[in-house]
Amino acid sequence: MLDIPSISALVATGAVVVGVVFTYLEVRNLTKQRRTDLVMRLYAAFGSKNLLEEYKQVLRWKSEDYKSLSWGEGLQLLVFFEAIGVLLKEKLVDIALVDDFFSSPVILSWEKLQPLVEDDRSRFNRPQASEWFEYLYNEMKKREQRLQQIQQ
Repeated sequence: MLDIPSISALVATGAVVVGVVFTYLEVRNLTKQRRTDLVMRLYAAFGSKNLLEEYKQVLRWKSEDYKSLSWGEGLQLLVFFEAIGVLLKEKLVDIALVDDFFSSPVILSWEKLQPLVEDDRSRFNRPQASEWFEYLYNEMKKREQRLQQIQQ
């Protein structure tokens, strides 16, 4: 039979376990909320007039246009998507959310800007230039392929 001190110890242990589980669940939920908030802020930034104008301009480019562009055209998009690529690599944003909000802009922008990036990489001997934007693009394409396979 259990005496009062033993029962008290069991109740205290149970309370600690419940507290740890509750704290773990709260921290996990808070992390998810913060990641979602970050993606929403990025989406709001993408919706700014300057970035949207640059995005529309980049979409109008022809594939041969990149040789006549001045340095800096498309730079805001490169920097913006480079940052998202770093966040994705560090697992600070969820690929599903990034895909839901930025799939088309990432894919279309990379495909238009890739010749500029490759030219920059070779001209300045900077093979790492825009590496995280390219990483973001590749991850989005992989996800797209996985989702298509699931649907078939």
